[in-house]
Amino acid sequence: MTTTTTNKKRLIVIVGATGSGKTDLSIRLAKHYHAPILSTDSRQVYRGMPIGTAQPTEEQLREVEHHFIACLDVTQDFNCGQFEVQALELLKRLFADHDTVVAVGGSGLYVRALCEGMDDLPEGDSEIRRALTEKLQQEGLDALCAELKELDPHYYEQVDRSNPARVMRALEVCRQTGRPYSEQRTGERRKRDFQIIKIGTEMDRAVLYDRINRRVDRMIEQGLEQEARALYPHKELNALQTVGYKELFGYFDGAWSREEAIELIKRNSRRYAKRQMTWFRRDQEIFWAAPDATDKIIAYIDGCL
Repeated sequence: MTTTTTNKKRLIVIVGATGSGKTDLSIRLAKHYHAPILSTDSRQVYRGMPIGTAQPTEEQLREVEHHFIACLDVTQDFNCGQFEVQALELLKRLFADHDTVVAVGGSGLYVRALCEGMDDLPEGDSEIRRALTEKLQQEGLDALCAELKELDPHYYEQVDRSNPARVMRALEVCRQTGRPYSEQRTGERRKRDFQIIKIGTEMDRAVLYDRINRRVDRMIEQGLEQEARALYPHKELNALQTVGYKELFGYFDGAWSREEAIELIKRNSRRYAKRQMTWFRRDQEIFWAAPDATDKIIAYIDGCL
């Protein structure tokens, strides 16, 4: 199923779990349709994190024009609302020269922002965010979750309570407006003036988990530990509350051994992949296929015209 429009411009949106072959598929489709690529990954947008965020390789970046890759400093705040505005402005420029653009990434909220739009929630408040960050550092994530349960029990039941950024954003809105975050999320879909075709990469769970484990080993071999040490001074930043870095920061702090950190990265990456699939499986517009079934995927895309 696709989002249709009278405009002949189309956005091919590739989603799926971490390690499921999205990047390679995006390259193949982009080359086939002579299209640029727009990343919908909330972490690949930052510089200095190429290994831990599995950014496209230098060769892949040379092969196809990419956007929203390593374009922000890790100290810069960036959220779904900002991404929506900037991505739509970028698409206007890209569609001036291309009939097709490929979007790829596993950040569900960024995909939703691009395809459907985000609610008109208030802009972030730096003072409230600073206070919440201090509370997180001093009392831990459980304390923030307890506050969210009190201020907005409905959203508390829905939110990923292992994700500090999601919990803090909800609390920020609650504190700022004095109203529950859930009451201010309309969920109304905004019309786009281009066709949206969604493709999901799927594979057997055991195969996916093995791919994830082997990818973590490759990341370690490529220098993930050294990358994390360079980022360690900024470990409290939202951009670094990310699988791969959090576990190594714990090793640097003496919470566990290097070997334990690597096993934690593998375990938490598998858990993250499971959460991603749970999120994307709810979207009935996604056409699911094996990541190497390129001809089948192209036939589906061409049939959507």
